[in-house]
This record gives sequence, C-alpha cells and structure tokens, in this order.
Amino acid sequence: MAGRRTAAARVFAAALVCMSFALPAPAKTLRFASAFDPNSLDPHSLALLYQTRVITQIYEGLVNRDRDYRIEPSLATSWKMVGPTTWRFALRANVRFHDGTPFTADDVVFSIGRALAKTSARLSQLRGVTGARTVDPLTVDILLEAPDAVLPEKLYLVAIMSRAWSEKNGVMLPQDYNGKQETYAVRNANGTGAFRLKSYEQDRRLVLVANPDWWGRGDKATAAQLGNVDEAIYTVIQQDATRLAALSSGEVDFVIDAPFQDAARLKRDPALKVSETTDLGTQYLGFDQARDELAYSDVKGRNPFKDLRVRRAVAHAIDVDTIVAKVLRGQATPTGSFVSSRVDGYVPALEKRLPYDPPKARALLQEAGYPDGFGVTLDCVNVTYRAAVCQAIAAMLTQVGIRVTFQPSPSALFFPKLSQATSSFFEFGWTPAIDVWSTLNGIVRTWDGKGAGQFNGGRYSNGRLDAVIDAIRVEPDLGKRRALIADALRTMNDDLPLLPLYRRTLTWVMRPSIDVVQWPSDVLELRWVRIR
Repeated sequence: MAGRRTAAARVFAAALVCMSFALPAPAKTLRFASAFDPNSLDPHSLALLYQTRVITQIYEGLVNRDRDYRIEPSLATSWKMVGPTTWRFALRANVRFHDGTPFTADDVVFSIGRALAKTSARLSQLRGVTGARTVDPLTVDILLEAPDAVLPEKLYLVAIMSRAWSEKNGVMLPQDYNGKQETYAVRNANGTGAFRLKSYEQDRRLVLVANPDWWGRGDKATAAQLGNVDEAIYTVIQQDATRLAALSSGEVDFVIDAPFQDAARLKRDPALKVSETTDLGTQYLGFDQARDELAYSDVKGRNPFKDLRVRRAVAHAIDVDTIVAKVLRGQATPTGSFVSSRVDGYVPALEKRLPYDPPKARALLQEAGYPDGFGVTLDCVNVTYRAAVCQAIAAMLTQVGIRVTFQPSPSALFFPKLSQATSSFFEFGWTPAIDVWSTLNGIVRTWDGKGAGQFNGGRYSNGRLDAVIDAIRVEPDLGKRRALIADALRTMNDDLPLLPLYRRTLTWVMRPSIDVVQWPSDVLELRWVRIR
C-alpha cells in the first residue's frame, strides 16, 4: 500500500513538473526612454525619426527590413515586374488589423493613394508612383509613370492602413501636420504590426502591447527570431540628466538617445550595457537659396547664400574635427560626403571635406562682396547635442564675419520650417534609405509641390542635377545607375546645396539583461528585443 502511495506521489510530482513547464512565461515589460515625442501617430503625416521609432511597431508596409537592415517581405510575400510600368505584389494571407478586420488588396490600394496625398510626408519617396489597383483580394499592382527598377526599396515605411477604419474615423487623408491639424489618427492607431497601441499621452508616455494575433508569430522563420517583450512603455524625458537618472534608479531599462557627453562614463559602468553603431544618416547645414533677400538677416536686397563663394566660406570657417572631438566627445565622424558608405552609389573620394581655413573664408566673403560679413539667424532643433553643435558653429562663423544668431526650437516648430522653407539658415539631419534616390529627390531636387524637393528647406534648384536625379529613378542598368549617382554626388560636392557635417555614433544604453538588434537608422525594433 505504501509502495503504491509512493509511486502515485511520484506520478503526481512528475505531473506538477510537466504542468509547470506548460505555464506561460512571465510577462516581460520594456521601459524605454527618449527625449522625443513621436508628435503624431498618423503614419503618412510625418517622415521623422522620432515618429518612425513608434510607427514601425504598430504599422507595417509591403516590405520591411531584416536584422541586417536588408529589405525583406512583410505584408507582401513576393513581387515582380509584370510590365515596364507595373509591379505586382502577392499579399500575405490571413493577416488582420488590430481591430480584427481582415487585410486585403483594397487596403493597399487605399494606403498607396493616401500616401500620395498632398499632405503626406511620404509623397516624396513615392515620386513616379501613380497609384495601385486590385488584381484579386491578395494581389495588387503598383502603377508607375515610368520604369522603376528599385521600387520595392521605396516602399519601406509606407504604412498600410485599414480603409474601413479610416473611413469610420474620418481619416481618409493624412493629417496636415504643418497646418497643425488634429485628427483621430493623430492619437489612435490600427495597424497589422507586432504591437498594438494601448495608450498615448503626448509629450509624456506611450504604451504598446504585443499583438498575439500578429502573422509573424505563426511564420516559422519569423517566430524563431522574435523576442519576448509583452509590453513596451515609451517615456518622453527631454532632459539628458533626468533621462540617465531614470535609468540609474531603475525607472527605465533602456535609453535610446544617451547624451554624448556621458558616453565614455556609461561604457565604464558595469551595471549597464552599451551598444554602438555609426549612423546611416548625416547632419547638414542648409541655406535659403531661393529668396532674393534673406528673411532673417541684416543684408538688404541681397541673398549671400545664392553665391557659391559664401557657401564655401561657411565650409572653410567650421572646424568639424574640433566640434566632433570637443562638443560631441568623439561620438561622431566628420564627413564631406552627402551620403553614408552604406548607401548604394557612395563615392569614397567625396568624404574629404573642404579644409578648415578661416583666412580663406574671409577672403571668399570679401570676393563675394561681403568684406564686413553679414548677420543671419541659424535655426536648430533644441536637442542638447544639436544645440551645442549649432552654438559652436555660430561662434566659428562669427570669427570670419558671419554674425550668427542661434535660434533653437522644439521639433514641432522646427520641422515645419524645414518643409515649408521658411528658414534662412538651418541645421538638420537626414537618415536615407539604402537606395540614394529618395534622399536626392527629397532634399536637393527642385521643389515642385508634388513630392520632389519635399524636404529641400533652402529651395535649392539646379536643372542639370534634377535631370540626373530623374534619370537615376528610371535607369534599370545597375552600372549605369551608379554612374549617374556618382555624377549627382559630385555635382553636389562642387555646388554645395547643403554642407555635410558629421555622422553620429548611435549609442544605446540598457540593463545587461536586455538584448537588442541595433539598426543604423536609430530605430529600436521591439519585435526582436529579448529580456533575460
């Protein structure tokens, strides 16, 4: 009898062990902090890094990027050219939006049309796309005005929205961000992505929860790489010291934009883990080159920045090496190239900057007719490191006679100045796609109000460069295309529509128990985060 009881006890104990293994794993919450609010959850209203960090968790496009930042299938499983001006995309079956409605080709057709609307920040990257049409519920054609050999690359970050949800909530068109429009899509979201929106308090906190019905959990290859975050709490903490204090106290687990001045100390802290990579993007100075008289300057009846000699004087007056070493504490790389080496068509020889040479700068100003220099306002985002760089630039330019008034602004005020070209002199950053065309079309092609030059904040215009940029878009031969890209980059290097400054070192700081995939775009993909 005792033996039978002992055997039964062993069986019961074994059953308990099996039951314990069957229990769900404890929920994992990632608390991460940034200095920036996404500003809007409408996926087509903005094209800013700070919004992208949130939007890509909720919304998906036809394509996405893999762990190595290469294009991969997402809501489309495959694609091919079926005619000179038609690409056909096979769509993923059994996908549902977060509200439970099924995803179909009709949603893709609607979303492409929405992204092509006048108020869309994605209009620029879709130049040449005329629309989309349904072939069947799981097949869609994207239509072009001319052949485009690299169209799939341009569809990254073009989010697919539910037509039914958009109709129901009156958001058939993107929010007019520059016009300060408020719509339902600004504070609410309904995507197909790995995370759902739980709550959003602007400039304070945003909470995302894992989507248990996400298609990726049922895809064997995708599921094998997934992390284990069930909830992500994104807290906006603008002050650098306060953000790090929250990390030290345990209030947050991860800081995505660690202060440059603290990078060395953070690397030495055994209680923290630091991950670094070089930014895919570049920081630039931009110049108003459209107005006959600068709006924010003491020069009357003239615009100094229309003169290449003045733009070159600015380049010779700025010691970028010292700015990187002293202001950014070595957490950046000076550059003369308009694009990163990761971008297809990059020309290594263009990395060389015009040398720091204040006497040369003063001589160029005198030659251009400004022997006493001139005054101008420099607009900059009021992010700590960028403000510090702008102040250093202002001091250096003053030494050669360009008297700079530094004007810092929050991103909600600064970026409309950029897109509406209402600044005389400005500092900004741009994170490109791997394909260079969208960068060139967005920031240096002549503005036409239809997507070209959408972020050309100085309204620079060069007909020859425009022609090369347009040729890049339609050239199918890779060798010829790269030759065109080199031509465009050399033209920009000679004419200085913008002045490249540096590429940041992206520094992420976290608790040692957190494992992440660090992209060069400074976007943390929550689907891969694992907490041990």
